[in-house]
Amino acid sequence: MTNVKITIAGPRGRMGREAVKMVQETDGFELISVIDHKPEKVELRNVPIHTSIEECFQSNTPDVLIDLTVPEFGYKHTKTSIEHGVRPVVGTTGFTTDQLQELKELCEEKQIGAIIAPNFAVGAILMMKFSKMAAKYFPDVEIIELHHDQKLDAPSGTAIKTAEMIKEVRETKTQGHPDEKETLPGARGGDYDGMRIHSIRLPGLIAHQQVLFGADGQTLTIKHDSMNRASFMSGVKLSVETVLQLNTLVYGLENIIE
Repeated sequence: MTNVKITIAGPRGRMGREAVKMVQETDGFELISVIDHKPEKVELRNVPIHTSIEECFQSNTPDVLIDLTVPEFGYKHTKTSIEHGVRPVVGTTGFTTDQLQELKELCEEKQIGAIIAPNFAVGAILMMKFSKMAAKYFPDVEIIELHHDQKLDAPSGTAIKTAEMIKEVRETKTQGHPDEKETLPGARGGDYDGMRIHSIRLPGLIAHQQVLFGADGQTLTIKHDSMNRASFMSGVKLSVETVLQLNTLVYGLENIIE
């Protein structure tokens, strides 16, 4: 059986280092290159290091690109991969609806798969699925997401994806008192279809989210915590295996988990 040839963009990041380790330790996976704009800081032996995705694909074309960079590069890397017939598995967040639609159309034109996942932790995917189930019965909901203080986007992609899934089953409504007023702007968090999303950034955190539902006389909290970045690797591995079978873009691991 031929190994799946993989390139990783962002190998120096905390997620990237875990992904390098996972690929190198997984039978049937082969790390053929990495992409990093500071190659002198990449501590890898016998693995070609490229400073750009264009340079990388000119040298050796992988089967799958795992992108764990930042929003500034995530969209470019994903689009370039698809254009070159490379199947991207993307953990970078911050894609707009228009960008996702453009990438999906490009995948279908090229007849190759792509997976963009706001969260690779299987437990986080179940949290989102359970929240969607609960929202049918508890339409008053607020989301609190907590991440390390080096995260660049707020709210997190997981929080946005959770709100999007809840919106599918929840009638739009504005929560709180109709005369509510923020005496400190932003105190009530971001407004998504009447739901409120709150972002917390502190050192010591990794990735955490609570979805709080309220109704007369009761509350329900659905919570997930990632204690380290190894928790995301089972989802990355599943995505690499699954993306080889797809001919369209899938946004969110909940769409490939039964």
